[in-house]
Amino acid sequence: MKAYSLDLRQKIIDTYSNGGISQRQLAKRFRVTLSFIEKLLKRYREAGTIAPKVRTSQTPTKLSEEQLSVLSSIVKANNDATLNELRGQLEEQTGVLIGRSTLDRMLRFLNLSVKKNTAPNRKRK
Repeated sequence: MKAYSLDLRQKIIDTYSNGGISQRQLAKRFRVTLSFIEKLLKRYREAGTIAPKVRTSQTPTKLSEEQLSVLSSIVKANNDATLNELRGQLEEQTGVLIGRSTLDRMLRFLNLSVKKNTAPNRKRK
């Protein structure tokens, strides 16, 4: 989600500074959450800024480069396996157990898809 604009943040601070309005009323008036108002005012009081925080580092992936290459080879060898089956094979080969959603994210990161082969021997008539 994108951060709220500096213009909106400044309007909230100005309105609150003029007094006579509660934080809940501010949230309703500007159609934002109460927690955003609370965090914005706290940041303004403590740091003197209303700018959104800048993310300095990305969360590292759950799997190392070596484990990602193992996962890639597992998927290429067994393309019609389910995510749970892939999890089991990955754990057997690397000793690392990850969740299904994490495995799905790792597959998207590698640009791999797991397509089911429901009828491999079906012939067209």
